[in-house]
Amino acid sequence: MKYFWIYLAVMNVAGLVIMGIDKQKAKRHSYRISEKALFLTAIFGGSIGAKLGMELFRHKTHHKKFVYGIPAIIILQLAAFFYFLYRF
Repeated sequence: MKYFWIYLAVMNVAGLVIMGIDKQKAKRHSYRISEKALFLTAIFGGSIGAKLGMELFRHKTHHKKFVYGIPAIIILQLAAFFYFLYRF
């Protein structure tokens, strides 16, 4: 279980960091991190970090795909977590 929490911490830091990096790249009109990569990071456990990055860096906050998608991922992950927590 310890490794699970470490994994989640790493993925959430990654979600936060890539949102910040993508915001900086957007400001510089540089090559961007793909939306697919941003969503995959969220799906694989970095959703809370990605949401914090959206709010902290004010990044992707006008894109409905992210405004509704990231919280939906968080809700699904929490539901899965509690399902497995009480199931086993």
